[in-house]
Amino acid sequence: MRTSLILLSARLLDPATGAFLPHTALAAADGRITALGDDREIRALADASTTVIDVKGGVVTPGLVDGHIHPVTGADLTHGLDLSSCTDLQQVRAVLAGAVRDLSPGAWLHGWGLDPNVFGDRPVETAPFDAVLDGVPAFLLLFDAHSALASRRALELAGVDGPRSFAQATAEVVCDAGGRPTGLLLEDAACELVERVAPQPTRQERRDRLAAALRAMAAAGLTGGHVMDANGDSLALFSELDAAGRLPLRLRVAPWCQPGTDADGVRALVEQQGAGGRLWRTDGVKIFMDGTIDNGTAWLEHPDCHGESRHAFWPDPEEYTRIVGELHRAGVPTATHAIGDAAVRHVLDAVEKAQADGGRGVRHRVEHIETVPDDTLRRFAELGVVASMQPTHCCDFTRADHTDNWSRRLGEPRASRAWRCRDLHDSGAVVVLGSDWPIAPYPPLGVMAGARHRRPTRDLTQAPHGPEQALTALEALRGMTVNAAYAAGEEHDAGRIAIGHRADLTVLAVDPLTTPATELHDVPVLLTVLDGDPTHRHASV
Repeated sequence: MRTSLILLSARLLDPATGAFLPHTALAAADGRITALGDDREIRALADASTTVIDVKGGVVTPGLVDGHIHPVTGADLTHGLDLSSCTDLQQVRAVLAGAVRDLSPGAWLHGWGLDPNVFGDRPVETAPFDAVLDGVPAFLLLFDAHSALASRRALELAGVDGPRSFAQATAEVVCDAGGRPTGLLLEDAACELVERVAPQPTRQERRDRLAAALRAMAAAGLTGGHVMDANGDSLALFSELDAAGRLPLRLRVAPWCQPGTDADGVRALVEQQGAGGRLWRTDGVKIFMDGTIDNGTAWLEHPDCHGESRHAFWPDPEEYTRIVGELHRAGVPTATHAIGDAAVRHVLDAVEKAQADGGRGVRHRVEHIETVPDDTLRRFAELGVVASMQPTHCCDFTRADHTDNWSRRLGEPRASRAWRCRDLHDSGAVVVLGSDWPIAPYPPLGVMAGARHRRPTRDLTQAPHGPEQALTALEALRGMTVNAAYAAGEEHDAGRIAIGHRADLTVLAVDPLTTPATELHDVPVLLTVLDGDPTHRHASV
């Protein structure tokens, strides 16, 4: 077996213990770590074909993995106008006006990342932008990617002139008292009414955008991601990039199971498991239990301040329970989007029932978990359900004083139970961290930093939201290494620097465990290694 990669002058960090290994070098072959030792003995394993890199004291961690990401969707959505930096309606109007001036006649305007907090106490609708978007077909995705604003011209082209009915219980074309659309579209089914009439990029353009996004992720230190969708031609795109040697991340993909999925649909999901290529595979199923708090489509035990967020995504939640049971018996892990307390409780109930009927051999997980009461916490560990969380959502979309849209909708005390990372960890749950890109930025150092400081990324001088829920530096690192591997059933192959484990590695300029949380985001990534091959290399090494 020929050694393909050697790293020298390294500090090898074990996230399981938080300590450095006694070795200063490692060797890899056939995508696995084959030797650990000092520089002299590991260098002796090299031949003329071996890539030897002196990382000059850099800190090597197991490859960082994003526990919840949407690469294809993100590459598609973030190609348009970035509205995420706008903090009020005036800024949004100014940015839209600038984009409109550059549009060709009849061209569509696509925007993304719009924060509902820009509307303050006003309804979320297109009326504030009517003058700017007069005659312009525009589709503006809100930051949660579960809702969008469509201009009057876009609605006209899509033939949307009133309310509609959907299989997704929380999907809605929001209308005023006279039955006229306000421009707000809730959930995918409603958004697709407009999206499908807009011009679409070519397949080559989409593939190139995806490849560029994945390269940027690798440069940020990511070696893998748990992909929470397989919509459209996503799997084909992954396969094509993989075959061409252009896939710089190891991807674990969970296709969706939507309301209305019949027995044949469930069977197809089961049969799809394990399909993939060298660096990607289908593993698990993604299901939605609710929408989002910000747009009033979450499932809460008590309605929000507008009387909304009262219903599950599934018209009949018991149908969800039945499907989880079927997948469980087939050995298929599920990842359920559950943001509101009622949604999280129902998912846990469904898993408990599935385990009672079919044993505990399958690792299920809940995604997001934005607000839950005390009696829910312990059930994650009791049932072995992984808590998959995105702390930067709390950092960037809520405020410590609870004046943001999310907190105002919930009211006290629910807003004080925001993203309970610490409480879930202390109750024994396995906490996995991710970004949910394109909802929030994907750089993993920023995700780990947010889990520690819980402050707005744009202004770290502001007060943290729920500092008592912060994780330690080691816990945050585990959330993107050891725990991510466990959630994927890969703890014997990944998440550690050990002989026989995958040679998926991230090399940082300094120790992430001693770097202050507010400085971690800016730490240079010296090297990213996937399957024994560098996918990113800093000029200094």
